[in-house]
Amino acid sequence: MRISDVLKVALGLCLVVGLGGLKAADKPGPAEALKMLEDGNARYVAGEMKSPNQSAERKKLSSHSNQGNYAYATVLSCSDSRVPVELIFDVGVMDLFVVRVAGNVCNTDEIGSIEYGLAHVNTPVLVVLGHKQCGAVTAVTQEVEGDGHPLERNIPPLVASIIPAVERAQKMHTEVKGLKIVPYAIEENVWQSIENLFMQSPATREIVKKGKAKIIGAVYNLETGKVEWLPEEKVVEILAKVEKNPQRAMNAMYEMKEASGAKVH
Repeated sequence: MRISDVLKVALGLCLVVGLGGLKAADKPGPAEALKMLEDGNARYVAGEMKSPNQSAERKKLSSHSNQGNYAYATVLSCSDSRVPVELIFDVGVMDLFVVRVAGNVCNTDEIGSIEYGLAHVNTPVLVVLGHKQCGAVTAVTQEVEGDGHPLERNIPPLVASIIPAVERAQKMHTEVKGLKIVPYAIEENVWQSIENLFMQSPATREIVKKGKAKIIGAVYNLETGKVEWLPEEKVVEILAKVEKNPQRAMNAMYEMKEASGAKVH
């Protein structure tokens, strides 16, 4: 079977499976979905979690339902074990479409996953969630400061997109020296991921411009459990900046082509 055929079949299955499940209530719009996340985090911080949608009935429902009828947010988060995404928003099964990667970076795999969350799971919100004391941002900062250490071969390419965030933080806060710049770099890394997403995903740009989904940056505080929401206006600024960049990707859809005659057996 050709690679192109495999892709067609896989996408078809992902879109069709569960369409015969129970019909869910209308999903919230972007503003309401964001409020639901804010309320869930407030419960988590206060220690008053409701732990919704974790019953046996919900699990059974998930086995034959389309997640697109239920999930109301896509979240790009760091893989750090100290950032339990579903817990900090006090949600359950089929509530969030979560993408996790070290440093909450936004490269090809993450961008493709986000596109699926926004365009096919139809989540009205995307949260790019950084967190305080991020090890990936700290490691990149050490490298930029000339105090790095050897890393396994696949880690530097993974976190390379954090470098511009660290360098921008240093330029913006020249009075801050050494690793004290890390908190500023963590926030800049959130903005960098959003910019990378807009640069490489015309589909995401269109979804946001049409008001079908809202993108918001945030930083999670490990000590308090509180999600600190970043200014939404900054996302608007980044989108406007990208729209003027001639190097932005323009073709929203993947073009099926033979990959040098390669076949999957």
